[in-house]
Parts: sequence; structure tokens; C-alpha cells
Amino acid sequence: MEIRNYTMNFGPQHPSAHGVLRLVLEMDGEVIQRADPHIGLLHRGTEKLAESKPYNQSIGYMDRLDYVSMMCNEHGYVLAMERLLGIEPPLRAQYIRVMFDEITRVLNHLLWLGAHALDIGAMTVFLYAFREREDLMDCYEAVSGARLHATYYRPGGVYRDLPDVMPQYKVSPWHNDKETAARNRNRHGSLLDFIADFTERFPAYVDEYENLLTDNRIWKQRTVGIGVVTPERALQLGFTGPMLRGSGIAWDLRKKQPYEVYDRLEFDIPVGVSGDCYDRYLVRIEEMRQSNHIIKQCIAWLRENPGAVMIDDHKIAPPRRSQMKGDMESLIHHFKLFTEGFCIPEGEAYAAVEAPKGEFGVYLVSDGANKPYRLKVRAPGFAHIAALDEMVRGHMLADVVAIIGTQDIVFGEVDR
Repeated sequence: MEIRNYTMNFGPQHPSAHGVLRLVLEMDGEVIQRADPHIGLLHRGTEKLAESKPYNQSIGYMDRLDYVSMMCNEHGYVLAMERLLGIEPPLRAQYIRVMFDEITRVLNHLLWLGAHALDIGAMTVFLYAFREREDLMDCYEAVSGARLHATYYRPGGVYRDLPDVMPQYKVSPWHNDKETAARNRNRHGSLLDFIADFTERFPAYVDEYENLLTDNRIWKQRTVGIGVVTPERALQLGFTGPMLRGSGIAWDLRKKQPYEVYDRLEFDIPVGVSGDCYDRYLVRIEEMRQSNHIIKQCIAWLRENPGAVMIDDHKIAPPRRSQMKGDMESLIHHFKLFTEGFCIPEGEAYAAVEAPKGEFGVYLVSDGANKPYRLKVRAPGFAHIAALDEMVRGHMLADVVAIIGTQDIVFGEVDR
């Protein structure tokens, strides 16, 4: 009987290809011989667009790259600008940035966990993860006014200090007085009180996810020994973040090349042993616990140390509105900043942050004008999707879903 390979499309309409990945698979029966990822279905020309507008107007574009790790992307871009400008934000702003970086890491890992488990066939975890995301999204909204694309980090600090009050739910046809009071139970204090309350509850939630998955025999059958990458190969392929640490290499920019105040904080780097999907799952679970620990340390410091959250240089940071309305000089600064932006001295800089998915880097070249001469984004997901062919070879068709899930790819940054 003649046996022949056949080619099939996996995605973009496949639920776990999330609408923007097309894989052309060469199959021998149920076994994959070759996988060819076709990317670019979400390409928006972010890097080119940034070259046509003032520096400070491109911060919002960074949120939309990896649209699950919004503030971490802003952080990379803002750090690159600060390096070229030779400025350093106030210490309070640095702590706020680190706290929101870690909130963003938890947000990212919750979405990853929910979507990955859902793709493999576990429904409940998805609902649990989104219950927690809701609280953290409220923190985003409280500081920036937006639940997703915050544009909260600015060169020289952050947009504004943490608010003293949290928005509260109102009585509605769906929730009576008693239910509304219960929903507002932890919203009577400041934003810091609200986040502190969340950090107390969160470890128990992570235990719930682990009860559902970690020793679940179906979960282990779908992830143990699947998509194994050796430490040497992970390095050669340019892996970063949980994909690299899952293979047993303890590389984390927060420890190895500390930025902001990470060198003042205490936390551990979780690493895997076997480099399979299951190890990468365990690494991300432990990262959520470590992020929770970092957030607690930031809250304790921020409670004790009030202060400025933005540098006092009106060539870069806008003056206060009250000042702007009564002082001609401030009005001119305000007008110039929001029409022309600011000029950055000639030079080039690369700034990288440990984003939830790996090393998110921004390479910025300035020719002295008010817009970048060149902007290049180093997206962690790009190196991971490039290794997809190698990771799925010899596996079954169903394993492709588990491997795409474990890579935690977001196409906004891959396609840019």
C-alpha cells in the first residue's frame, strides 16, 4: 500500500492559533514531519510608524505590541529614551514601575494559563484566571484611566502618583445593596490598600490552579515530555524568559542586568529540569508567586516613602495643569511638549526588560531630532515561534496545540 505525506493547514481559524498564526504542517499520518509557521497576519508597521512621530507619542504603540504585557513594553521603550537623555526617574517612580511590571507579569501569566489550559481541554482554569485578572485590570484603570493600553510610563517617571481612592461598584438591576457592598468590601481604601488585599488572597488562588492541574493525569499526559528543548539548544535558538528557564538556565534580566530597583528586592528565579511543556508550566506558576512577593515589598516601601513621581524638567515632563494655567513659561513648555515633543541627543541605545514572555528590548537610534531615526523592537516571541518547527517534529497533531500554548506567543510583537 502506498504511503504518502500530506500537507494540512493549522490555523489561522483554529481556536489555539488565536486567529493570526498559519501553520503549514507536513504530516505522515498523525505524526508531524515538518511545520512551517506563516506570520505577518497582524503586521501593523509599528517600528516604521514610530519613526514618523515625536518620541512621546509612540509610548501608546508599545502597549499594543504584546497586548498582554502592556506596561512592560512601555518600560523598555521609556528606558531606551532615558538612557539617551541621560536622566533617571525619582525613586518612588522606579518602585511604582517595578510594582506594575510585576502586576503585568501576573496578568500575562494568568491569561497564558487560562488560554493554554482551555486549548488543551480544561475549562475551569480559564474562568478562575479571569476572575483574578479583573482585579488587576481595575488597578490599571485606577492609575491610567484605561484597562488595557495604559500609556502610564513616561520618560522621567510615571504619568501620575497612585490614587488615594478606588472606584466603587454602584447598585444596579443585577446587584442589590447587599451584593454591591460585598463587591466593594476591599475598595474603601487607596489603590495600595486594594493591591495589598489582592496579594494576601492571591497565593490561595494559585493553589487552586495547581490543585486542578499540577497532579492532574490528563494535564501531565498532554505536557510531560512534549516539546523538549535542551539547555544548549535553548541558548542557540535565542530563547529568553520562561522558555529558557524551563530548560534549566537561570537567566533573568532582573537579576543578571538589574534595572530600576530590582537589585534592592528579594526574589528567586524558578528554573525547570527537563525543558518540556510541564516544566515551563511549573516555572510560570512559581513566577506568579515570586511576582506576588515583589509586589508586597514595593507596597511596603511606597507606603513609607511619599515623593515625586516625575522629574522636574519641563523640557521633558509637562508642567502641572494648575501651573500651566497661571504661568506663561509653563504654558509655552506645555504647548511645545504636546505639539513637537522633545529632541533627544544624537546616539543609540538598547534597553531590555524582563517582560513576562522573555527579553523585550528596544534599540533606539537618534539623529538629534524630535522623532527616532530608527526604532527596532526585540520581541521575545519571535525567537520562540522560529523554533516551532524543531519543537513539533515527530510529535502528534494534538501536541502542536500544547507546544503553541507553552510558547505563550502574542502576535502583536511577533508581527509588529
